[in-house]
Amino acid sequence: MEKVILKAEKRDVIGKQLRALRRAGKLPAVIYGRHTDPIIVSLDAHSASLVLGRLTSSSLVTVDLDGKEYPALVREKQRDYIKNRLLHVDFLTVSLTETLRASVAVNLVGVSAAVKDYNAVLVVNLQSLEVECLPADLPERIDVDISVLARPGEGIRVRDIKVSDKVQLLDDPDTMVAVATFAKVEEEGAGVPGAEVAPGEAEPELAVERGKKEDEEE
Repeated sequence: MEKVILKAEKRDVIGKQLRALRRAGKLPAVIYGRHTDPIIVSLDAHSASLVLGRLTSSSLVTVDLDGKEYPALVREKQRDYIKNRLLHVDFLTVSLTETLRASVAVNLVGVSAAVKDYNAVLVVNLQSLEVECLPADLPERIDVDISVLARPGEGIRVRDIKVSDKVQLLDDPDTMVAVATFAKVEEEGAGVPGAEVAPGEAEPELAVERGKKEDEEE
């Protein structure tokens, strides 16, 4: 996996003064973790936005602060949706020698014959999977091949998903990830047992201690 590096510099600007910092093309951020006291920093807004825009919540990034590198995951991004720009980023540092638990997004690939040829409805029960591994082995996404769903009623469970032997799946092996169900059943709202649709895609959570967040006002 390509090493992603973001250059950062320490800052002493906080609160309402951040408006001027952003106007100067800087992106406020904070670095924290179990072994790292919170450090408030700033990044070049343009280059950082380009990099962060193509990363997933489980992508490992290296924050370079005055020559010291902090391996980290993006814990939270605050965005101004009207102006379409990032306002603040939280980086959660990780130890490259300690395993961590994280939620990794499910990425459906392939074409299901059940959907294409039998007009079945694809019901996705899990939007992400819980994994445990070293940070360097953390996948950005987990591909789930739905081409194995040849007929309505067939499903893919956690135990059917193939991942690297360096990654351990923590979800119940019998949990249904996706199922091709009959369109009529879907219309009547009587879903296939074990294939209920999740109420919404939640932001992936990391099972590690969260550091102190800087209190900032826009």
